[in-house]
Amino acid sequence: MAAKIRITDLAEPELTEQQRAAIEFTQTLDVDLRADSILAEAVQQTGLADFGPDDFRERIGLLCDEWGADRGLRNIGRLTLRNKLLQHACSRLLIQDTLTRHPEIHDIQVHAPIIVAGLPRSGTTHLLNLLGADTRFRSLPLWESYEPVPRPGEHVSADGVDPRWQRCEDTWQMMQGMSPLLAAMHPMNPDHIHEELELMGPDFASYNYEWLSMSPRWRDHYLSTDQTPHYEYMKTVLKLLTWQDGDRTGENTRWVLKCPQHLEQLPVLHKVFPAATVAITHRDPVSVIQSAATMLAYGQRLNRDRVELQALIDYWSDRVVRLLEACVRDRDVLPPAQSIDVLFHEFMADDMAMVERIYARAGLELTAAARAELERFLAAHPRGKHGQVVYDLRGDFGVEPAALRERFGFYFDRFPVQVEVQ
Repeated sequence: MAAKIRITDLAEPELTEQQRAAIEFTQTLDVDLRADSILAEAVQQTGLADFGPDDFRERIGLLCDEWGADRGLRNIGRLTLRNKLLQHACSRLLIQDTLTRHPEIHDIQVHAPIIVAGLPRSGTTHLLNLLGADTRFRSLPLWESYEPVPRPGEHVSADGVDPRWQRCEDTWQMMQGMSPLLAAMHPMNPDHIHEELELMGPDFASYNYEWLSMSPRWRDHYLSTDQTPHYEYMKTVLKLLTWQDGDRTGENTRWVLKCPQHLEQLPVLHKVFPAATVAITHRDPVSVIQSAATMLAYGQRLNRDRVELQALIDYWSDRVVRLLEACVRDRDVLPPAQSIDVLFHEFMADDMAMVERIYARAGLELTAAARAELERFLAAHPRGKHGQVVYDLRGDFGVEPAALRERFGFYFDRFPVQVEVQ
């Protein structure tokens, strides 16, 4: 039985000695969140200078301006955000350099991927990692999503360890020390399969930045902008990864991908990946909101001067409404023969049966060997392996579940989702 975890200090955190020391140390640092400073450091770190098309500069500038003006951020939060932008800037240089030297990468095909879409905290991660256990698929581990291209002069060590993997592992160990309950909510170990949305980061695009820090200016920019070029950029990086694997056409590679953002970008997703099979998970949005808001509030104990419970509920309730409104509006853009709706309660009751349905829709046989791989994954990754967080929307956020659920009548009318939070 998984241990039950109740976070009793969500609003008024009781910081550990390690957390207090990190906050105090970073307060002494001068964190430069200017775009020019970040781009200059990326050039210095990689030895490269060609960022490719300059349209990204407006986007990184917007992020730096918004985050730099956020007076509620502690320096440790500012440093985390700067490091993320620096990572993306370095990757952009490395990606551009590889594409310049090997333009044939653009000719590679992304062959009939299976793409999982659905609300965050709705089973998408479990479904992705379960599908990814089938070694016939190519999936995206966290370490590779963060650094898709090796740095100049770096090589795999004699014992087979990629420096990019080691950096990700070091970060994960640090994160567990600083946020010990993170593994129970959202594991971030290097081999954990991650969202391909991370590959839009070097183009300074996607709603992912909203998860790093509430960013209404960025949100409004993102929602008002055609995301097709950024999905195309992501697809190009998938081609680059396929090429790095040694597949020079893409015919021998079948990707399995996932991201919640796709819910509000279904027309773009289908346009850029017309041969994809899309599996859309559906869960009680109230359960999703309380889980997401709790996880984000737990992270704020380090990054912000105070935990903003009401702001988190307001922001993410609105975002989930927008995601689901777009899903209901655009669901029929996806051809029935290439899409399937995955109800959370059915998936949790029998995940292998749901996988069989997805495979059938994708025209892929669930062989005995593949079934054995999936069953080994399930045995090694029982639900709640790192403990199970007990969420309390009413107690922690002062929100009545039934009142919040009234905002989602349109969604329950469209999909037979089971109510979870009473």
